[in-house]
Amino acid sequence: MNSLDTVIVEVADLPAATRFYSTLLGPDSPYLGLRASGDPTSGFRGFALSLVASQPGNVDALVTAALDAGATVLKPASKSLWGYGGVVQAPDGTIVKIATSAKKDTGPVTRDFDDVVLLLGVEDVKATKQFYAERGLSVGRSFGGKYVEFASAPGRVKLALYKRRALAKDVGVSAEGSGSHRLVLSGAASPCRDLDEFVWEAGANAR
Repeated sequence: MNSLDTVIVEVADLPAATRFYSTLLGPDSPYLGLRASGDPTSGFRGFALSLVASQPGNVDALVTAALDAGATVLKPASKSLWGYGGVVQAPDGTIVKIATSAKKDTGPVTRDFDDVVLLLGVEDVKATKQFYAERGLSVGRSFGGKYVEFASAPGRVKLALYKRRALAKDVGVSAEGSGSHRLVLSGAASPCRDLDEFVWEAGANAR
């Protein structure tokens, strides 16, 4: 394992999820795959997808597209010390954070985004950071036991670690949850599970 190639979200209603994510991310997105699953799950599933846009207008356009496609608001888009952003929940339950570090628009508003980041909420950030470092992921940014972001190639999903409770607070939900994460990370050289039971499967680009 040396990179995260694709995020696979497991959903109960595959056609509905396909319609939603095609609207938000575009058809045949290289970042996200979908898989049917009826595994029991409840509450916070321990992760969120983050779409990083270049300006506030794009954030608003993406939030509007998500709501029009059936998402619900967890946090309305608003200004903060770090920029501008909001959080929605997809019809399948996946939490999507849409944000930018920019304070003002500097170009035409579009529904484009620059990066996709998978935020994993884990119990021990330092231990999970070590787990992934030992399996070939390179640390890009690290803030002690609070946040870690791994390096990624252009056009790939970025992987980041938060404390579980901190991530839940950031996206506006309770940290309580049980059952399946309904998430598979594709990119491992061989299948494995991390310390918080997030599942990796072999990816096409793994070495």
